[in-house]
Amino acid sequence: APLPNIPRSVMLLDWGATIFVLGGARAMMRGARETRWPFFQPADRVRVLIAGAGDGGASMLRIIRRIDRPSYHVVGFIDDSPNLAGARIEGVPVLGDCGHARNIVERFAINQILVVQGELAGARLRELVDDVAESGCEIRVLPNYRQLIEGTVTVQPRPVSIEDLLQREPIRLDVENIREWIDGRVIMVTGSSGSIGSEICRQLLQFSPQRIVMLDRSETGQFYLERELAPLAVGKEIDVCIADVLDVHRMRRVMMQHRPHVVFHAAAYKHVPLMERHPQEAVINIVKATRQLADLACDFHVESLVMISTDKAVNPTSVMGACKRMAELYVQSLADRAKCRFVTVRFGNVLDSAGSVVPLFREQIAAGGPVTITHPDIRRYFMTIPEAAQLVIQSGVIGRSGQILLLDMGNPVRIADLAEDMIRLSGLKVGEDVPIEFVGLRPGEKLYEELHLSGEELLPTSHSKIIVANHKLPAIGDIDAAIAELERTARAEPDKIVELLQTTVCGYCPDETRSVSSPRRAAA
Repeated sequence: APLPNIPRSVMLLDWGATIFVLGGARAMMRGARETRWPFFQPADRVRVLIAGAGDGGASMLRIIRRIDRPSYHVVGFIDDSPNLAGARIEGVPVLGDCGHARNIVERFAINQILVVQGELAGARLRELVDDVAESGCEIRVLPNYRQLIEGTVTVQPRPVSIEDLLQREPIRLDVENIREWIDGRVIMVTGSSGSIGSEICRQLLQFSPQRIVMLDRSETGQFYLERELAPLAVGKEIDVCIADVLDVHRMRRVMMQHRPHVVFHAAAYKHVPLMERHPQEAVINIVKATRQLADLACDFHVESLVMISTDKAVNPTSVMGACKRMAELYVQSLADRAKCRFVTVRFGNVLDSAGSVVPLFREQIAAGGPVTITHPDIRRYFMTIPEAAQLVIQSGVIGRSGQILLLDMGNPVRIADLAEDMIRLSGLKVGEDVPIEFVGLRPGEKLYEELHLSGEELLPTSHSKIIVANHKLPAIGDIDAAIAELERTARAEPDKIVELLQTTVCGYCPDETRSVSSPRRAAA
């Protein structure tokens, strides 16, 4: 039978009606959900504030709204920007600034404050935590939008960490110059299983090295590092190398096999009290190992060697600090007699590194205390591990041969304040739930650390977070002779090694309490 003569207008109307009905139904459902009509929402939703009404906060609001059957009811924003006072972000009001958080929490019966990672400076976050501490309102940190896009995290709030409270301005790297320096080159990282060495390897993966040679003598550490980085190194070559920097014959074979263009030297002992009791090992592991590696870098035409030093090398009171200072001097002395570019990077403590104060405090808090601190006024410079690794790589780009570069560590942190913050962040009360006990300074330990010598001239670089410490280098012959003498006496009695370090390292004042009588004090 012939088809009926259907007007074309009917087809157009049918097409439009179908889109309207199907699309409209979905739009109504989404609109109802996003406008938070009570009969569309679960009864047990958490009433939250989002701290920060910038791009990060607005993005997080959209993500929360898109979650099916969300458990959060976003009541409003708090933001310190005067331009946003009284504004509405996608229909959600800005209720005030962070300074009025406690009043807003009480007025609107807020259960949680969500902070987008990096949206608030560490000092401001600390004030916010203190302000709402008595209200019973929880503060949780959400991943930033970039982390969500990269798929490295999920939208799962976590408790505020001590790293959040010490967070500073994000570092802006000269990515293009770093990429140009790294691109197509073989990079070796010694001490790759350590906190800084492993993070340098992670950071290098975002560039385009020909190969990353990860070298460490820790078999277990290397196993876990390879397992972690292998999925991230798709299309990139990584080589896990089990070797000891002190084994010069093994290192020569490694150098011959890989022919690295750049070496990051992060391998060294770091625990001050242990090195006070074993100065022989400090000399061998820090001074001799650095000297051998630097000499190999010259022999195998390495383009750049970046040595990682410590603030404990400045006016040292410990064997470890004195040995690091000797290693600094030797590396600097090679600048005028080798084609390799030798750069030293000096910085303070890194947060949450293996064996450092943060994991120790965490264990003590979990056990109910006491949290042991050596002195009420002891202060230290702190930097996060990623921040330190990024600036080490940046220093390798901008440093000239023979220079010592200092990283901007911000203001020193009182360790007692750090401990109190960690106790409070665990939901406990200082003194009542977890006591703090002061046990006295450990052998070789300073009350305050310094980042540069009094005679060093501080000069700016092209990066705001990195400065140069210039000073007059001792005669090269004297440095070589001192290193040779140290290595010859490395197996002598500890007191003789300390005496020799005192005569060769300017400013070294050994601690007279080197011998540790109390095991508890040594472990504190």
